[in-house]
Amino acid sequence: MSEEIILKTTNLGKRYKNRWAAEDVNLEIHRGDVFGFLGPNGAGKSTTIRMIFSLIQPTTGSVELLGFRLETEREKALAKVAGIVEKPDFYLYLTAYRNMEIAGSLTIGKAPPKQKIMDSLALVGLEERAHDRVKTFSHGMKQRLGIAQALLCDPELIVLDEPTNGLDPQGMKEVRELIARLSKDHGMTVFLSSHLLNEVEHVATRMAIINKGKLVVQGSVDELLRASANRILINAEPQKKALGVMKKIKSVHSVAEDSLGIIATVETEDIPGVVSKLVAAKCKVFSVEQQRSLEKYFLSVTEEN
Repeated sequence: MSEEIILKTTNLGKRYKNRWAAEDVNLEIHRGDVFGFLGPNGAGKSTTIRMIFSLIQPTTGSVELLGFRLETEREKALAKVAGIVEKPDFYLYLTAYRNMEIAGSLTIGKAPPKQKIMDSLALVGLEERAHDRVKTFSHGMKQRLGIAQALLCDPELIVLDEPTNGLDPQGMKEVRELIARLSKDHGMTVFLSSHLLNEVEHVATRMAIINKGKLVVQGSVDELLRASANRILINAEPQKKALGVMKKIKSVHSVAEDSLGIIATVETEDIPGVVSKLVAAKCKVFSVEQQRSLEKYFLSVTEEN
């Protein structure tokens, strides 16, 4: 992954009267990232995106896009940036093709060539529906059409705000696969804002979590999850005896009963030794599972903050 920073925010914040919607947000998105921007509803994700797109004025801080400062070089900063904030909008009585022409006229100053429109529609799997009215499209197809419109300016960075909101499982899968293709096959950097953890876990390479307007953590998805992977779930019988044994093992930092078994905090390299001591104590160990998931990590981080 490239070390070139394509989007950087410094102490970015937005205040409404006595409430900070976002405060001291410091993001770094590298070229080629699929960057997951996670947070509960109302955490400040959309506010941050609106400031990045210059749709609202920040109270504090700055934004740098593709090496250009947004406040002083807005046109250059946004020239190769595109995206969808919340949900795309269309002329429902017009065809997908005509909507693409209008969107192109607004974003690049003229109607795009026919081949460019068809190529963008093909990339999102809508070329065969190009001449159908948008009012006949499903919600998922409209989301993909919105992404096709964003692709007309050949963006280096595409920002997607809750792109799977309201979609059925099939629609969510199609959008996830599209995001992966944009990154892997077309070299685009994707900034993906979402409150759906499964969505981000499937496609993101790096991520940040925002909660109550403040950035909580930022880094590689694998590294952040690996750092939280020392929580394990052990199924052993008799459970009370196993719990007592584990409480006496120095390498077990914390241990408690759970409805699913015994939850303990143990460094990865110490797990075999813990299992050996349980077996030596005549406990039957049926399974040991590392609790490595984005959902568990997200909940632990947001609850702490």
